[in-house]
Amino acid sequence: MRERRWRPDGPLELEPVMAPHRRGGGDPAWQLTADRALWRTSRTPEGPGTLRVTVEPGEGEVVAQAWGPGAGRLLETLPGLLGADDRTADFADLLRGLGHEAHPLVRELASRHPGLRVGRTQRVFEALVPAVLEQKVVGREAWRAWRWLLTRYGEPAPGPAPALMRVFPEPEVWRAIPSWDWHRAGAEAVRARTIVNAAVHAAKLEAAGEAEADRLLRALPGVGVWTSAEVRQRAHGDPDAVSVGDYHLPSLVGWSLTGGRTDDAGMLELLAPYRGHRHRVVRLLELGGRRPPARGPRMAARDYRSF
Repeated sequence: MRERRWRPDGPLELEPVMAPHRRGGGDPAWQLTADRALWRTSRTPEGPGTLRVTVEPGEGEVVAQAWGPGAGRLLETLPGLLGADDRTADFADLLRGLGHEAHPLVRELASRHPGLRVGRTQRVFEALVPAVLEQKVVGREAWRAWRWLLTRYGEPAPGPAPALMRVFPEPEVWRAIPSWDWHRAGAEAVRARTIVNAAVHAAKLEAAGEAEADRLLRALPGVGVWTSAEVRQRAHGDPDAVSVGDYHLPSLVGWSLTGGRTDDAGMLELLAPYRGHRHRVVRLLELGGRRPPARGPRMAARDYRSF
C-alpha cells in the first residue's frame, strides 16, 4: 500500500467531482463506502490499481491510498483526477464578464458549489467502453451490461477493496470477448463491434493529446458527437464538451434556464454565453437545476439478451 496527502488550492466536493466516473449502482469499478471513502479501480500503463480517497473533515486535505502495480501512477495523477488542472478561475471571470447576462440560476449554483471541478482520468479507452454501452439505451440497461462484462472479464481489485470490485480489462481482452458473451451482457452487435474496433486503436487513443482527441474518437466507426464528448469530459477533463444528442440534457437545460423544453439546437443556444465552460454549466444544472415534469413518454428499456 502507498499513500499520498494532497491539499487542493480551493474547495473540493469529492463526490460530485467523482460522480461522472460512476456507471450506475453496483459499479464494479466505483464504490462509496459507509465511511464516505471513495474507491475506484483503474488500469494504468503500469498495470491494475485500486484507489481509496477521503477528505479530512474541516481541513480539506485529501488522503489517498493505492494498491497494485498501478498504485504509483494513481497517486501521481490524483490531483488531475480531482480537478487540480481545471480552469475554475476562468469560469469565475467569465461570469463576472457576463454581468447580468449570466442566468441567475447559473450564478446561484456556481456560488453554491465552489468545489465542483472537472477532473481527468487520462484513461481514454476506459472512458470509451462504458460510453459506447450507453449509446441509445436507457441507463439501467447499459449499466447492467457494464457490471456483467467487468465481473466476467475484469480481474479482482488489488488491496482491501470492497467485495466484487473489478479492474477494467486490457484492450486485448475486449477484442477476444465472444459474441455470445456480448449477447449475455445485453450489448447488441453494433455496440460490441464499436468497442472491439476501438480496442484495436486503444494505444493511439491513449497517446493522443486533448487537441486531437475529438477527431480521433469520431474517426472510429460507431463513435459520434455524443460519445466523443462523454469520453473527453472524463478522460481529458474538458469543461466545454457538450453531450449533444443526449436524451435528457436538452430538457434539463431548457427547463432550468427558460422554464420550457428545448432541443439540441436550443440547448446549444442557451449555453453559448458560457462557451469554454458549457459542460461545467451542465454539471451545475445536474446538481441543482429544474427538471421538467415527467409527462412525456419515457425511453423504453430493451433487453437485448432476449433477442
